[in-house]
Parts: sequence; structure tokens; C-alpha cells
Amino acid sequence: MVPIFFIFTINLIFDVGDERIVAANYNAIDFPISPDEFLDDPKGVINIIDPNTNEVVQSFIPNHFDLMTDFNAYKNGIEQWVKELAWGSAAMGSGYNKGMSLDRIDSNGEVIKGNPSITVREKELVNQILEKSFDGDNIKIPLAIRESGYRSEDVKHFNEVVLASYSTYFNSTKIGRSKNIELSSAAIHNVIVGSEDFFSFNMTVGPREVATGYQMAPEIIKGKTVMGIGGGICQTSSTLFNAIDQLGVEIVERHHHSKDVGYVQKGRDATVSFGGLDFIFRNTTGIPFIIKSYYQPGTLNVQIRTTKEYADLLKNELQNISE
Repeated sequence: MVPIFFIFTINLIFDVGDERIVAANYNAIDFPISPDEFLDDPKGVINIIDPNTNEVVQSFIPNHFDLMTDFNAYKNGIEQWVKELAWGSAAMGSGYNKGMSLDRIDSNGEVIKGNPSITVREKELVNQILEKSFDGDNIKIPLAIRESGYRSEDVKHFNEVVLASYSTYFNSTKIGRSKNIELSSAAIHNVIVGSEDFFSFNMTVGPREVATGYQMAPEIIKGKTVMGIGGGICQTSSTLFNAIDQLGVEIVERHHHSKDVGYVQKGRDATVSFGGLDFIFRNTTGIPFIIKSYYQPGTLNVQIRTTKEYADLLKNELQNISE
């Protein structure tokens, strides 16, 4: 049975002569109640329903006193609860919002599907709860599901035009570092970035672990060079940044190393750390494209390619802007 919670602080008030005494108060989010114990007529229950499983994920009885006497406080409490449902919290665990994992093309030219982005329509859910706060009802969590912004027929044409290219160089005799660059390069190779898609380096490359082939190599932490698993992959993220930045996409997250690196110009690096610092951009070009990453001993080249049709569209758009 799903526990029922009052959603806001509830005061139990008794009249003693001319005075009103607060006998107890409960923090509603943390204090489970039994409707039969506290209410003679336990109606007005709101059940929040998972739209995928049709199961009740949360039930609560709104505090009508708070609703009528301080609507803004009531609404703020609802908004906070919905925000935690969407994004997660220590009390509620992981939220419903999920970032997109992008599609990629395998060595046979077939598309390996990722996962769409899932976002709770927070404002819509808040409004539904407010509307049902007196009578109660079952409310399905409204979700926005977005697939990658490209057409399936684009796939076989993505290699037609190089929009941008950037190369960096490294000492191939440094075996561990070279291997880490090779693995991370392969991880971003042939990833499709649709129009308005977000690309996350950490989400795309994944954990840097010995089990997946990553090796010990020098990395920069707090201004010092130390040994760590996956050292060197920042050259891959930095090379990607310098290629993609030529298209004027929106850079959502990028961080500098704590000291200069030698493989890109000063200030043109993009350091990453799985579970921490990330390199994220949003494809604001208006067209989809594919990332190509070519590793050779001593050289890393990242290219951004698209179809001739899309390249012409982008060229025309840029010309219109310049005019």
C-alpha cells in the first residue's frame, strides 16, 4: 500500500477558553498518516500516477486550511515537491528527468539507438495538483519525451560535407596516455547530434575504468600532474571542442585545466572528469551532424560532417545573418 502524506505542516489546534493552543505540528512531507486516524471523511486524496506503469508513486491529502489562507505558500510547496519529483532528492531518490543518450552509427552503417530525453512538465503538473486540491483525483505525471533531431534518411548522407575539422598531436610512445586517447576517440566517433540535441562528453564516453581498457597515465589535478586511470582523455574532449566551436554552437559547460596544456592554445582546452567536470554543448546550428574522430599514433583529428543538403542550408543561413 502506498503511504499517504500530508503535503505541508499541519497544526492540531484546540480551543481553551478564549485562547487557541497549538498542541502539535507535523512536517507533512516526512510524517506518514492514516486517513482513518486523522480524518472522519478521508476524501480529497491526490494520487500521482506513473504514466508508464500506471502505478501510484505518491498519495497525499492537501491541507485545505493552508490552501485557503496562504495560497502562495501552498503553491510554493507544491512547486518544490514537483521539482524534487522531476530532478530527484535525497528523500525521493532519482527523479524522472533523464538526459538524452545520442544515437550512433556502427561499422556496418546501422544506427545504434540511444535513449530519448524525458522531462517532467513541471508547470503543468503543478497546475493539475492545484486544480484537484479540494476534490482529489488521480493525476498522471505529464512527461515530455524528445527523440534526437534528425531524419532516418539522413544517415547514409552524413559523410558528404566536412563542416569543421581540428587536429592535435601527442607522443605516441606514452602507451597509457595514447590508449586512453584512442578509446575516448572511438567513443565519440560516429555519434549523431541532431538539431537542438545536447552532447555530453561524460555521458557519451562513460566511466574511465580498467575493465573497459583505460590505463594509468598522467593527468592534471589542482595544478599538479599525477597518475590516474584515463589520463589523456582531456585531449580528446579539447580537440572536439576546438572542432565544434567553429560552428558557433551553444557551449553549455566547459572547464579549463588548472595549468596550461601543450596540445591546444591557451584557454582552448576542455577538461573532463567522469561524475564531475563535463564538456556539454547544444546543437544550435539548426541542422543535424555527425562527429567523426580519427585516431592515429601521435595524431587525433575530429571532424564535424553533415549532408550536402544541410550544409547548403547552414551556408545560406549564415549568409542571411551576415547580410
